[in-house]
Amino acid sequence: MASDGSSVSLPAELAGVSETALWTLWQRAVEARRPDALLEDPKAVELVERIDYPFAERFGVSGFQAQLQAVRVACFDREVADFLAREPRGTVVCLGEGLETQYWRVDNGRAQWVTVDLPESVALRERLLPPGPRQRYLAADATDLSWADQVDRSREVLVTTQGLLMYLRPAQVRALLAGCAERFPGGSLVLDAVPHWFSRLTLSGRIRTHGYQVPPMPWAMDAGEQAKLRTASPAVVAVRDVRPIGGRGLLGALLPLALAVPPLATRRPSVAVLEFAE
Repeated sequence: MASDGSSVSLPAELAGVSETALWTLWQRAVEARRPDALLEDPKAVELVERIDYPFAERFGVSGFQAQLQAVRVACFDREVADFLAREPRGTVVCLGEGLETQYWRVDNGRAQWVTVDLPESVALRERLLPPGPRQRYLAADATDLSWADQVDRSREVLVTTQGLLMYLRPAQVRALLAGCAERFPGGSLVLDAVPHWFSRLTLSGRIRTHGYQVPPMPWAMDAGEQAKLRTASPAVVAVRDVRPIGGRGLLGALLPLALAVPPLATRRPSVAVLEFAE
């Protein structure tokens, strides 16, 4: 419940991929509520308090899972913050953003932000996170690249696909990466990927937490396969691994090993940046 006593009721059912927006929101809020949080996200905490939804009952409460999400989200935040430091008036295009609150964490007061998401997701975002003067919400399928025509090409562009590509088919991922590389010369794109072993578990329906069934994730990429991303298009000229940092307790102890010791180092979830030709 918000401080003014208001709350927002959600549709009775948010099935499949759309519900992941609530799951990731919940994980960020769980982490942000900690006094030693790895991710400061007061907007996520505010949303969870406002939304009339049984988050804990549906998703459970796992400090370890919330911390994992925070470490992943922080990789994207660092890349966006670095981009805005180089291009203060650049444009950040967020594909499949759901209820991500990155704008409120890293905005510099000058950049333009564009959200591209399915109509039902944009409608929910408009209710819960109304856009400000430098934000635009486009109701469109991210794989239909017609949305790119509405992005100002006179500014430097960074595209983010946080939590999106794993839900697409491999051919769709390849076409989307190639389309962005060819439409935004000199730009870049940040993506995350689940490894093949995790994808197989989702495809067989074997990942479930409380009442939440993790949707199938058809596209996967092991961390050791990142160089293959360059084959999406000749316009992809470089690929860079974004390594997670931080972590408390068990995660803090395991993370350096996961990044350095085979086979974990090459078969872990990963975040990567694609650089586009001028």
